[in-house]
Amino acid sequence: MSAYATHVVSNQPPPLEDFDAWRSDAPLRDAVRVFGAQWAVPRLAACGVRVGSAHVQALARLANHFIPELHTHDRYGNRIDEVAFHPAWHTLSELSRADEVHALGWTEPRAGAHVARAALSYLWAQGEAGVGCPAAMTFASLAALRHAPEVLASFQPQILSPLYDPRSIPPQQKPALIVAMAMTEKQGGSDLRQITTEAVPISGGWYALTGHKWFFSVPTADLFLTLARTPAGPTCFLAQGWREDGSRNRLLIQRLKEKCGNRSNAASEVEFRGLEARIIGEEGRGIATILNMAHLTRLECALGSAGQMRQAVRLALHHACHRAAFGRRLSEQPAMANVLADLALESEAATWLAMRAAAALDASDRDEGERVLSRILAPLAKYWVCKRAPMVIAEALECHGGNGFIEEHDIARLYREAPLNGLWEGSANVICLDIMRALARTPEGATLLHAEIASAKGRHPALDAWLQTALPAADEPNARRLAEELALALAASLLLRYAPAEIAAAFCITRLQHTGGYALGTLPESVALEALISRAQYEASR
Repeated sequence: MSAYATHVVSNQPPPLEDFDAWRSDAPLRDAVRVFGAQWAVPRLAACGVRVGSAHVQALARLANHFIPELHTHDRYGNRIDEVAFHPAWHTLSELSRADEVHALGWTEPRAGAHVARAALSYLWAQGEAGVGCPAAMTFASLAALRHAPEVLASFQPQILSPLYDPRSIPPQQKPALIVAMAMTEKQGGSDLRQITTEAVPISGGWYALTGHKWFFSVPTADLFLTLARTPAGPTCFLAQGWREDGSRNRLLIQRLKEKCGNRSNAASEVEFRGLEARIIGEEGRGIATILNMAHLTRLECALGSAGQMRQAVRLALHHACHRAAFGRRLSEQPAMANVLADLALESEAATWLAMRAAAALDASDRDEGERVLSRILAPLAKYWVCKRAPMVIAEALECHGGNGFIEEHDIARLYREAPLNGLWEGSANVICLDIMRALARTPEGATLLHAEIASAKGRHPALDAWLQTALPAADEPNARRLAEELALALAASLLLRYAPAEIAAAFCITRLQHTGGYALGTLPESVALEALISRAQYEASR
């Protein structure tokens, strides 16, 4: 080596690639077993290897670097409204679709199917979150399309197909379909009652829709659900991206949104200019119809954020186990060990909350109590898991020091992604108010939720004390406080019943008794840090 050489790379962690996202995730494996989807382990194991592969991780980087481009016109001046994606996006979409992230809950007839599909979604959030958006909406669309059985019957085989077909042709000619939704408008946001898009009947049960949609994720979808106003009020409609004659339906993409995160996925602003569509559900009851779909996509938000938290913890552990400072590996230093243990604790609680909500959905058709619980647990998990994800991922990024703030690092992409699920399908206040409505409309739901939490009674004094404490008033100023109390208590109960004793005790002491500080990494001395880290760091020191 030259006497003047200065560029010697040392003390840098190797890339985290070719990891096994399933085998290295003990909480997920336990949740799948507890909630009745053990039969899906071979499928989940294969998916875990796939999403952790160097191939998929490289594709995710490419898809986020070479983001979608809008081509409104061709070179001759014809309006085409096409979105061009990097080939990496199509490969990721094909792999995700083949894993049936979009369909397994509907295609597999046995108990546990929705739990297994939820685990697939959670795993793919660690591969590339962008492809989760079209998968989630395609999956959830069946809940709305069931209000029009003849329409559902005509498209269901293609919606559930494991194939991927990105061609811009009429859905009747395609073996596989992607379904999306275009709901919000700039003047209303979450308040869908303010929509101004108008629907005018034309012929044969079809309507012409005219209006502007502020957010239309996946404008390349083959089918999409939207809201428009008729004399009866806001009504749900289904439109095709391309008409049967091969022409583009009357939809103009005005621009693609320049988003903070989720950059591989195209989100757009569009105009309907006589868009041809047909009614789904009861005229004037469109918001109620579409909320059937939103209930499932809210669950997807919780699953996606839980998966991203798990990946952030994995990256932090990997870095800390390979990087040395002050004469020791970072992971061996007590202050860092406290942070890593706290991150792992938060991630495990999120996994159990999201998977319990998936289990309630799974049992809804055969258990009335679970159906009622599902109505509460999906928004509850969505609120709390999505609220914690940005904090956890920011702390995991800080574990990397300055390296984590460099865009080339995967943790930076996770950091930009972290706020999205908290915003999509209703921001925090909307979701907390929805939880209050669900509790008020189904008083038996509150009883069932309390019974679920109380099923761990006697296992830890902190939970026993919580069960004796009055909850915050169920009014708007206390909406977040109420949701937080319920989410923490349910997470504690789940951990006490199903997680190792050290994990459950640490959560009860710090989250229910509030022993310790407000920041992550302030666990008290009574917490077994080694046990928390050991459970989370399988393969991290490889």
